[in-house]
Amino acid sequence: MSLPQPLRRRLSSFSRTVFTDSRRTGPQYPGDRPDNEMLSSLPLQMSLYFNVYFFPFWWLSTVVMLQLKYSFLSDYYKFILVTIMILTSLIEVIRLYLGYMGNLQEKVPELAGFWLLTLLLQLPIILFLLFNEGLKIQPLERAVHIIFALFLTFQVIAAFITLKRMVNKLATHFRLNEFDHLEEHPVPYFYSLDKEERAVSVAGRGP
Repeated sequence: MSLPQPLRRRLSSFSRTVFTDSRRTGPQYPGDRPDNEMLSSLPLQMSLYFNVYFFPFWWLSTVVMLQLKYSFLSDYYKFILVTIMILTSLIEVIRLYLGYMGNLQEKVPELAGFWLLTLLLQLPIILFLLFNEGLKIQPLERAVHIIFALFLTFQVIAAFITLKRMVNKLATHFRLNEFDHLEEHPVPYFYSLDKEERAVSVAGRGP
């Protein structure tokens, strides 16, 4: 299972725009080829691993607390909380899948999708659940929301750093391939310029 091609292209274009380091023009050291460099982030992967086991506990705790306080909430907050629980569950499954795929297999579109879902959807939802006192937040809820928010914050930072490395590696690899292709198949125009420069140099030295 993979992302649809139009979505992959959009995420790839977004990643090149946001995460490419314009100051970096090539490998850090001469002759350093990035092909064998492992770019998957171990801290990010560990965070995703523990997140997978923590989310069912978060979901169960939140549902139990929602059931206990449901009759004390206004109709407005009842609707919001039920909607949030459904959305959060769906987003989390997709988000963790994209995170695993993007990090372990070094796929930029999947990891970019994971980063966007975490930053733009999941983290704001959890912060809303954590800081909106109209939801009659219980101590257990506050504790699990804080842990979940810490997971998400760390993953946003770690995924950003990993994406930046991956995109810069791809950009460097692309430039190296272009250079190798140019060496293997030189453009005749370059040779003609070189010959003209040598002729001018010889003529300048004279007999």
